[in-house]
Amino acid sequence: MTAISPEQERRLLDSVPTGLLIDGRWRQASDGGTLDVSDPSTGEVLLTVASASAADGQDALAAAHAAQASWARTAPRQRAEILRKAFDLVTARTEDFALLMTLEMGKPLADSRAEVAYGAEFLRWFSEQTNRIAGRYQTAPDGAARLLVAKRPVGPCLLITPWNFPLAMGTRKLGPALAAGCTVVFKPAALTPLTSLLLAQTLIEAGVPDGVVNVIPTRHAGAVTGPLIRDPRLRKLSFTGSTEVGQQLIADSAEQVLRVSMELGGNAPLIVFADADLDRALDGAMLAKLRNGGEACTAANRLLVERSVADVFADRLTSRFREHTLGRGTLPDVKIGPLVDAETRDKVERLVDAAVEGGAKVLTGGHKLPGAGYFYEPTVLTDIPAGAEILREEIFGPVAPIIAFDSEDEAVALANETQYGLVAYAFTKDLNRGLRLAERLDAGMIGLNTGIVSNPAAPFGGVKQSGIGREGGLEGIEEYLETRYVGIADPFAEGA
Repeated sequence: MTAISPEQERRLLDSVPTGLLIDGRWRQASDGGTLDVSDPSTGEVLLTVASASAADGQDALAAAHAAQASWARTAPRQRAEILRKAFDLVTARTEDFALLMTLEMGKPLADSRAEVAYGAEFLRWFSEQTNRIAGRYQTAPDGAARLLVAKRPVGPCLLITPWNFPLAMGTRKLGPALAAGCTVVFKPAALTPLTSLLLAQTLIEAGVPDGVVNVIPTRHAGAVTGPLIRDPRLRKLSFTGSTEVGQQLIADSAEQVLRVSMELGGNAPLIVFADADLDRALDGAMLAKLRNGGEACTAANRLLVERSVADVFADRLTSRFREHTLGRGTLPDVKIGPLVDAETRDKVERLVDAAVEGGAKVLTGGHKLPGAGYFYEPTVLTDIPAGAEILREEIFGPVAPIIAFDSEDEAVALANETQYGLVAYAFTKDLNRGLRLAERLDAGMIGLNTGIVSNPAAPFGGVKQSGIGREGGLEGIEEYLETRYVGIADPFAEGA
């Protein structure tokens, strides 16, 4: 792979919309507000985009509300074809979307290309589900009536996405919402709005009507989304982000009794038993830990390894971590890019330093890089003190804490010792043990002998404080549908 030239970067950036998308038109913020988007590998500003005000948010909701009835009546096949065309367009522009994500978020181009393939698939998957929204007609048990049950779109939705997967988090929400017949107000993360703006442009080209998709990046999230959540025209809120923010949004949504979907924090355990295929377990650990540089809610946060193989596993994992080149994601052979901003990097540094001060041993890494950019070395830790913050907090960086255990019961207890329950990983050749773990681990998703579980055809979501609802799979579109029942008098009754 050759390095991307500055000219290629500039041509792409010049093609990205920088306004708000409201009612099918690109416009500046009503108060003239702007938002700088920076390259986390250099700290330099890439583009300046419009930053929505509270008034712009109201305009976006008004547009979504006005377009709702027409979009809901649009034939399912027509909605499906628009989503399928969007899939084709995103796929055709893989290199543009990948480079844009690398520039604004920092991940290596290989990771960005993988995200384009994953994110685009939500558009294709939900284009196929559009025509499968079904109901039922049946005779009441007493025979005195007929029961008609149908599904309809919940109505205008507010979609709030994080910065770590700028394309996939958008398509994972937009796909089912549009398939179900819902209009949307889409607020991407302030750190990474460029990919969402290019996606919106692509949806327009695919045929999404005016007002159906409205995009409002902003520096003032609470001031913009708060009034929307309290507005009776809004009927659904979908959020991906921290548990703390999600808890507040759930509380705020109670006033209007909004339908909510919440994909929140994680603290994923990855369990390796002595009977596991160690090469497969190491491959899985690398995927589960270093995919996206560790900046993923599904990242393995704690590596629990049976004591008899813990030292061998730690040594071999350390060797693999040392092979990962750190640098700007556009450069050839770079495996780990920068963290997204100084705050994220400083949190990783604080968690590692606190663990080391408590007695943890650093096998590799353990430092941030000096100079420009928000780089932190891929790090392996052992001898973690019990109760260390790094075992409780979501790290969101390339750090692998390894903890030894002595029995299956201990492994399960350690794995479940968290307020979160998004995903857990386990490696074992014992099928019965694998099935036991699938039932005993407190997680919405289990990766058995694999380090990656995300799949558009599968329901993504967690339990406990990791969230409410599911995205993807057959379940994903149900989050955007409500059930209507019609009771019909017996057509065979006398006088009917």
